[in-house]
Amino acid sequence: PNIQHKPSAETQRRSTEEPPVSITVTSVTTKDVHTSALPASKQSDRGDVTPSLNNEPKDATILLKRDKAKPSILKVEHGAPGSDVAVKASSMPGDLDEETTTSTIITTTVITTMQAPAPCNTNFTSPGGYIETLQQARSWYNMDVDCTYTVTVYLGYGVEIQVMNVSLVEGDVVRFEDLGGREPSVLANESILLKGLVVRSWSNQISIHFRSRQPQSSSLLLRYQAFVLSCNFPDRPAYGDVSVTSLHAGGEAYFYCFSGYQLQGPSTLTCRNATTPYWSGKVPRCLVACGGMVKNTTLGRIVSPGFPGNYSNNLTCHWVLEAPESQRLHVHFEKVALAEDDDRSVFLIKNGNHIDSPILYDSYEVEYLPNEGIVSSTRHLFVEFTTDGFGTNTGVAIRYEAFAAGHCYEPFVKYGNFTTTDSTYTVGTVVEFTCDPGYTLEQGSVIIECMDPSNPQWNETEPACRAVCSGEITDSAGVVLSPNWPEAYDKGQDCIWGIHVEEDKRIMLDIQVLHMEKNDLLTFYDGDDLTAKILGQYSGSRPRFKLYTSMADVTIQFQSDPATNIYGYNNGFVVPRNDTCPELPEISNGWKTTSHPDLVHGTVVTYQCYPGFEVVGTEMLMCQWDLTWSGDLPRCERVLSCPDPGTVEHSRRVMSGPRLIVGSTVQYICNKGYSLSGNSLLSCYHRDSTGPKWSEKLPKCIPDSYEPCRNPGTPPYTIQSSEKHVYQAGETVRFSCMSGYELQGEPVLRCVPGHPSKWSHPPPLCKGSLSVASADFSMEGASVAVSIFIPVAIIIIIIMSIYFYFSR
Repeated sequence: PNIQHKPSAETQRRSTEEPPVSITVTSVTTKDVHTSALPASKQSDRGDVTPSLNNEPKDATILLKRDKAKPSILKVEHGAPGSDVAVKASSMPGDLDEETTTSTIITTTVITTMQAPAPCNTNFTSPGGYIETLQQARSWYNMDVDCTYTVTVYLGYGVEIQVMNVSLVEGDVVRFEDLGGREPSVLANESILLKGLVVRSWSNQISIHFRSRQPQSSSLLLRYQAFVLSCNFPDRPAYGDVSVTSLHAGGEAYFYCFSGYQLQGPSTLTCRNATTPYWSGKVPRCLVACGGMVKNTTLGRIVSPGFPGNYSNNLTCHWVLEAPESQRLHVHFEKVALAEDDDRSVFLIKNGNHIDSPILYDSYEVEYLPNEGIVSSTRHLFVEFTTDGFGTNTGVAIRYEAFAAGHCYEPFVKYGNFTTTDSTYTVGTVVEFTCDPGYTLEQGSVIIECMDPSNPQWNETEPACRAVCSGEITDSAGVVLSPNWPEAYDKGQDCIWGIHVEEDKRIMLDIQVLHMEKNDLLTFYDGDDLTAKILGQYSGSRPRFKLYTSMADVTIQFQSDPATNIYGYNNGFVVPRNDTCPELPEISNGWKTTSHPDLVHGTVVTYQCYPGFEVVGTEMLMCQWDLTWSGDLPRCERVLSCPDPGTVEHSRRVMSGPRLIVGSTVQYICNKGYSLSGNSLLSCYHRDSTGPKWSEKLPKCIPDSYEPCRNPGTPPYTIQSSEKHVYQAGETVRFSCMSGYELQGEPVLRCVPGHPSKWSHPPPLCKGSLSVASADFSMEGASVAVSIFIPVAIIIIIIMSIYFYFSR
């Protein structure tokens, strides 16, 4: 049989780029085998067979169909080494009688040559899908792969990639890069790729670079999906705070200052959409004003300029506080620290609204701060702060609150909090105090009560919360602070803290602040006394670090130099232990990603749902200052509606209802002149875990079909290739002549589409050759002669008969 090599379309496309592939076939034999029926696997009327061939010499038996009277054409389509090769046999038109033929192909050599790995750059733009590097990269002619896959989604969205499966060999390179900046930023590489790893981009575009010299042994299956990008949580201004409506585009951040400070800069910033979302401006600052009028105030704070840092020289600041009508003011003293041996720096509080009002407090005259505070007799207080040109110190900080007649003033404890039975503090109200972690209640009662209806007042002085020197701690989590934190510790101190947890647990020490003098010493012992192994010993200043004990006990010793005075703010140390938000659970039908593995303050946990489910609730939770999460745990609920299937060109659609819930339908009706291809009715159904989907693919509206051509007829002595009553637009019919006749005209007629459709040419004619025409002419002359001779002969015979009759 005739053997033809038919290259695949992929090979033809690359034929101009790479050397051809050589396939040597050493022998092909065929043997007729008559059978009564085809094998069960042969369901079509063609002889398409797909045997398996590889690089080694190997026999392959192929079933073919062949016409007895005509030779078959065997077509061999090559594929990748070791993959299936399609071997096809086709017959000439007009096959009527077929039989099964067994052919044996013996391949001895398959030689492939190439110049370089073919690039396999692919850009994915759908909001979700899968990337399988093996399927994308492997090919029969290219054993080295070097591919870059890019995923691009809409602005304001990022790309989240989850590693579903990974199998790499030595030398493989995998690199995830964010493409949103001026330069690509590496997000992950092959060294950390594990099944289940989640990588998130910062912008709307991410690339995955995959290079391998052994692609047959390497594979990487990734699932990607778009997620809404967000701005970073804005920085909190010093001595202020911020609240955010949303971190997504359009969300706003509201800034405010702590009492005693004023905002300088915009109070609101907006998250703007971009390749990487950003805030609309810089974070404002919280500064102290030197004086001012505070009208109709109920609660507030006054601090000296620069607090908690040192004040500047030559200041004169006046504040006037005015409570609501018929109310009075109470002042709590937080801090009064003026320059030593300086009788020209003074802090005054006066009972009235002008500089000449009577003095209630004078820092020069009073050595100790009154723990109970001071109370005005009117609705006004005048506050004066004056400094000279020489000394300086931390300054002052007071807290004031207004209260009505028949009520006690609102209590206050610095570095602590309280609970109350009545937020208006009427007579009989009970208040209980607690301290922040690391502080201890001192000098006062834990519980106080508002008494004396004629002149309401608290029965006990509010307590104070202080960071103390030494202590025994058994809580599972907490903080150890340097004495007097955040104010400076005293000189010549020797403090020891013992921390004890359950025997099966260990202790993590997170040294967040370490700012001491070089002669001061902080020592950590891995045990319950000072003879235990030293975990670490530190002096001076160090950035944040962590220590881990090997036992359930740890001892901390702090020693300050007796000869060194410490001034300023935030001098000392802060040592939280296990100071994290509680672990958040996984959610059903979804997963979570965490911005920080330790769940420290500021950590953001994001929840997302599997396909077919959607997040209900807040998808992003933040670990707050009080080590609680910013919201409740969300959940993933099954999606109960189908996505909008879209529109079909040249059609209109009819929906069963306004919502595309499960059970709803959408019907497409084509415009005039168009016919529907596909199903006109789509139904929303839900049968598997992927969520609701449409029952059919979107149909198409195609132009109406053209009218067929009628059979053009068969002129004398002509033969049609096929006899049909009608021919569809585009079909052809071939004419030939009987033996001895010649064709005049076009042998092939085509049905030209139209309304109506017409044949491209009139049918041809068949006319005889010259010799046939001469013979026909002779026969025709003889026929004419005979037709004339017979009547004449009959007439002569009749005349002669009459003559002889009368002549007798």
